[in-house]
Formats: sequence, structure tokens, C-alpha cells
Amino acid sequence: QVQLAESGGGLVQAGGSLRLSCAVSSGTFIIYAMGWFRQAPGKQRELVATIASGGSTYYADSVKGRFTISRDNAENTVFLQMNSLKPEDTALYYCAATNSGNYLRQTSYPYWGQGTQVTVSA
Repeated sequence: QVQLAESGGGLVQAGGSLRLSCAVSSGTFIIYAMGWFRQAPGKQRELVATIASGGSTYYADSVKGRFTISRDNAENTVFLQMNSLKPEDTALYYCAATNSGNYLRQTSYPYWGQGTQVTVSA
């Protein structure tokens, strides 16, 4: 069973930075595409960024130029560096893993973490 555990969330002022981590246990990490998603109160969960097993990345327009997704295959970990944070980035952030399907679609991800809260104050 693949398990994912996020860490690194917290409270930060607007303009600040946070680095989220997601450790993946079990499975063959290198074959997984990884994604970061977020869900704000009262809103649907949305895709933030993805990184394929080969390293290619995708970012939502709302975070492009501010967030960077990366992965360390030796440590089975994926990261989300978040800079220039805005109050509208406040959400519960989830990481997810998939080894098949269109990794730009949430429904392609069978494995999910529990989430880590990011709160950005104005």
C-alpha cells in the first residue's frame, strides 16, 4: 500500500515563503507522477502543480512563477516551494501519486496524503 505524508505547512504573512514536502512510502517512487493539490474552504479541490517521473512539470496559472515543484527520487520525496504567498493561497494542500493515466486530472490519482494546512495572512 502506497502511503503519502505531507509536512511543512503553517502560518505565514503575505509575501512570505513555505516549502512543503511529501514523503512516499512503499511502491516504486520513480515511476510515479506526483501532484500537489489544494482545497480552500467552500471551494473544490484544484490542481496546483505536477511533476512527471521524467521530471517535466506543470503549474496552474495562479501559481506559475511563484511555486516550484521538484522531486528527490533517492529520498522518495516531492517538494513544493511556495514563494510570494498571497492570502488566496490559503488552503489545505495535498500531495498525490499516480502511475497511470493523465496526471493533469485529479481522478488519475489513486494515492493521497492527509493534507497540510497553509494559511497566509494579509
